[in-house]
Parts: sequence; structure tokens; C-alpha cells
Amino acid sequence: MRPFFDLSIPSHLSAALVPDLILMGGAMILLLVAVWRRESSEHQRFVGMLSIGLCVVTMAAVWIMMNRLGTATDGPIAVDNFRWMADLVILLGTIAALALGIDDNDRSGTTTAETHVLILLASSGMMLLAGARDLMIVFLGIELMSVASYALAGINRRSERSAEGALKYFLLGAFSTAFLLYGIALVYGATGTTGLHEIRMRVLEHGLSTSPILLIGIAMLLVGFGFKVSTVPFHMWAPDVYDGSPNPVTAYMAATVKAAAFVAFLRVWLEAFPSEFGSWHRAVAGLAIATMIIGNAIGLQQRNLKRLLAYSSIAHAGSILVAIAVGTTQGASAMLFYLLAYTLATFGAFAVIIVMSHADAPVMTADLNGLWTVRPWLAVAMTVFLLSLMGFPIAGGAGFLAKWYIVNAALQAPAPQYALSIVLVLTTVISAGYYLYVVMLMFMRPRSLDAPAVPATRSLTQAVMVACAALILVLGIAPDLVLRYANVGIPSTMVPRGPRPVGTPGTGQAPPAATALAR
Repeated sequence: MRPFFDLSIPSHLSAALVPDLILMGGAMILLLVAVWRRESSEHQRFVGMLSIGLCVVTMAAVWIMMNRLGTATDGPIAVDNFRWMADLVILLGTIAALALGIDDNDRSGTTTAETHVLILLASSGMMLLAGARDLMIVFLGIELMSVASYALAGINRRSERSAEGALKYFLLGAFSTAFLLYGIALVYGATGTTGLHEIRMRVLEHGLSTSPILLIGIAMLLVGFGFKVSTVPFHMWAPDVYDGSPNPVTAYMAATVKAAAFVAFLRVWLEAFPSEFGSWHRAVAGLAIATMIIGNAIGLQQRNLKRLLAYSSIAHAGSILVAIAVGTTQGASAMLFYLLAYTLATFGAFAVIIVMSHADAPVMTADLNGLWTVRPWLAVAMTVFLLSLMGFPIAGGAGFLAKWYIVNAALQAPAPQYALSIVLVLTTVISAGYYLYVVMLMFMRPRSLDAPAVPATRSLTQAVMVACAALILVLGIAPDLVLRYANVGIPSTMVPRGPRPVGTPGTGQAPPAATALAR
């Protein structure tokens, strides 16, 4: 018999939060462990390995909750597969960031074990964000995630670029939080509640779909989320912050932080505002088109590899926005698969950057010239990651299928989104200009005689690289391993358990109010 959660009962609410509490409580204990002994390379590795162990335990708790999923009453926390799948993506990214961080700290001589605890605290905020069904819980999750991320961005106190990036991140992050909080206040003023389900019901009951206060609140929320996921024109902080942060932190912000913010973005939009679909759809679609075009166009000009991947991250934010703009269950499922594929490819690419890094100098695309001749397996792995980010057929593995599912969701929506689909495909072709350029340098350009030697790959970095490449290729061949859990429908406290692959007829249904408006 599957459990029933009455979220009005404190003990039931706590039970629904068990994975989050495990991670938060473990992070607090590890904070004491981190500061108990003097800083040293051995101590930071010890805390890092304990942190990875804590994430594995949390993943086990999430897996048990997902496979014993029952029903739940309405409440501030979701109990559905959408939340559990998002948690697994977040925890996979967290483990990869911790593993890369342990090796990168050794390489750079950083001995602060608190770095790993900050990652755990940020991830606990992300998990809270993934399950939030109340705007105040959304705000608390974003703040817990953001405050830890600000500290991580500036953790390298010896780097001027890191200090500059952290300051920009903090200032613009605070600016975006003000928009988000003001939007929450306006939505509360219009509906008298902050619960997502209650907002939807009161809008329908009282005919608030055209309320100016509500629409302005939705616009403010859109700006706030736009900053968090770095969509155009709210992307200006991302390249400098990504370039200045330590490599593992950059990968973590580009993939995991973005994934958590998008999960909350989609849940808020589809659970709270389906009846305003006609009002917000064009704005979200416009942001998606602008983000895909500008992110890929500027990416063509980049020769700093981290900045190239920063603009790649912005372009991918546009592709994920397409799933939100579609407003269907199929779009929600496709988004989860996309976030998983993008997380794997991003961490894999940054693992290669960490191997290629020397001193505090940025890794340029020219540094990869002739990599095939000196480190062939490193060049092959980087090719897999770049082709996956590009969405190249077959060789791109999970990356190709992720984009295909997004396009399929857009075309099978009640009101087919032809423009979004065409722009996504065309901008994917544009992205080949910088992804394939790097591949060409590795295999077709001679390596300079004065090029720095490529250091040996450290064990944990190698493990991340191999795991990411393997998962990308396996999921490209057998996506059903994920799709039967990713097909979660519209995020809700009650989700059908019947597995149906993404892309099959009958799954692309918008919320009733959204469908009516779309027609």
C-alpha cells in the first residue's frame, strides 16, 4: 500500500521532506567537521569524500520516495515524480561538482574544505526549490541557493577575476531577487494567497485573469526567473561570473543551478498561472527566441573556452524556455530529459577544461590544437560532450534526443509552436560554428611545439568524465531508462503512475484553461 501524505499534519510534511532534511542536516554536521581541523589538502579531500557520500545517501532516499510514491493533499511541498526526478538531476550535478572540486582544489592549492559544504547548502536550497508549491517556499529555496552560490563564485580570494565576477553576481542577484519578491507581493495582493494551487483556483473563481495587479506580478516574476536562468536580456552577469569562478563552480552554476531554477520556473507557471497562458505565452516565447539567437551568435565569437560555454549555457536556456512556452505535460517531461542531458555534457566539458588548465590563465580554444595527437581519449571525450551540447544526430547521444523531444513537444501542442521549433533548429545549426570549430582544432590542427604539456588526469576528474560520456551515449541508445520516470505530466501533488514515453500521441495536453486560451 502506497503512503498518503496529509501535508497539513507536521509529521507528514516532515516525512515528505526527508531527502531535503538528510542533505541539510548532513551539511550542517559537515560544516562542523570542516572547521574542526586545520586547513590542509588531506582534510579538504576527506570532507569532499564525506560530502559525496552524503549525496549518495540522499539519492537513495529520493529513489525510495520516488518508487513508493503515494498521494498527498494540497500543501506547500510537492509529492510527485517531477520533484523526485529533478532532485536526482540536482544530486548528480552536485556529486560531479564535488568530485571535480576535490581534484581542482589539489591542483590549485586550495585547502578550504568549506567549499564542499557550500555546494551542499546550495543543493539543499535547490531541492527545496524543486518541490516548492508555495511562492514563499520558492523564495526561500532561491535565497538559500543564491547566497551559497555568491560565496562559491568568489571562493578564490587570490583571483581578481573571481572577485569581480562574485561582486557582479551578488549585485545583479540581489536586483533580480527584488523583482521576484515584488512579483510575489503583487500576486498575493491580487489573489490573497501564495500557494500555487490556491492561486489557480482563486483566479478561476473570481475571474482575475485580466487583473492588472496579477499581470504585473507575473511580469515581475518572469524578470526574476529570467535573471536566475540567464535569459536574454537578463544574461549580462553570466559570462563574467562563469569566467571568474573556479572551474567546478562554473560547471555547477551553468548546469545544476540553472536546472533547479528552471524546475521552479515551470512548476510556478503551469500550476499557478495556466489560465493566464494567453498573457504570458508570447512573453516567454519571445524570451526563448531572443535567448537562442543572441546566445549562439555571440558564442561564435568566443575563443576563451569558459566564455564559449557560458554563451552556450545562455543559448540552452532559450531551448529549455521552449518547453515552458509550450505549456503541456509533454513539454514538462521533455524539459527534465533535456536538463539531465545538458548536466552530463556540461560537467564532462568542464572536466576536460580542468585537465587543460594551467596556473590562473584561462583555457583558450587554441590550447586544444592537436589534442588528438597527445591525449587521444581526452579529445574523444570532449568531442562527445560538444556534440551532445550541439544536439548532433546519433553521435550527440542524449543531447540529440533532448532537443528532439523539445521540438516534438512544441509541434504536438494543442496550438503547434512552429516558430519556436524553426528557431530552435536553425540556432542549433548556428551553434555548430563554435562546437565543431573546437572539434576541428583538436583533430585537424597541429599541436604547437611550445604548447604546454597536458597534465595527467586526476582520478576523480577522470571518473566524472567517463561517467558523463558513458551516460550520454547510453541514454542516446536507451532513453527509456529515464523517460518512464520523466513522463510525469503537469507537476501536481497527484501524478498518474502509468509510464508513457515522451513523444507518443496523447501526452501533449495543456492545462484545461491554457488549452482553451491557446485555441
